Amino acid sequence: MSLTAIAHLLFEARSLKNVARTGYQFLGAGRESVAEHSYTATMIAFVMARLVPSVDTGRLVSMCLVHDLPEARVGDLNYVQKLYVRADEAHAVADLTRDVPFGRDLAALIREFQQGASVEARLAHDADQLAFLLELKDLSDLGYAPPATWIPHLRKRLKTETGNALADAIMAVERDGWWRQNFIDSTRASH
Repeated sequence: MSLTAIAHLLFEARSLKNVARTGYQFLGAGRESVAEHSYTATMIAFVMARLVPSVDTGRLVSMCLVHDLPEARVGDLNYVQKLYVRADEAHAVADLTRDVPFGRDLAALIREFQQGASVEARLAHDADQLAFLLELKDLSDLGYAPPATWIPHLRKRLKTETGNALADAIMAVERDGWWRQNFIDSTRASH
């Protein structure tokens, strides 16, 4: 087996570091690459798999890892752009997986995510949304007002009990509480 197609796939996936998520232009602040977003969604999926032990962890995490892979070819279209431009993601997936030995598996994961029928796909969808919620909460905690308009809309898109519970937890803490608490605890211990 030639590893050339796999090497090409890896470079294509890596290119997502340079594909900007376009919705931030409406917020007036913040920025993120598709690769950064995919990492956060994958981390959230890993956590969700621990909270819902009956799910197939490998499928859930893998789905989040690859859900935006077609954007290496079609770019990241925000909701306004999608009113005018139709990306042929199916064609992009077919082309990017054609010569990869496990291409059918990769295409099946992306299709399952898009169809949203399985519990893993619904959790992956919520992980995708929660990754954006973390960004919105971060901006909100820094004093930016626009996230307050977007957060309720995003929360309505959540499909699972686990996703809603995590959203509640995210909204209940401050963006920097995790490290401030460690600093406060370490300062108290040294006195």
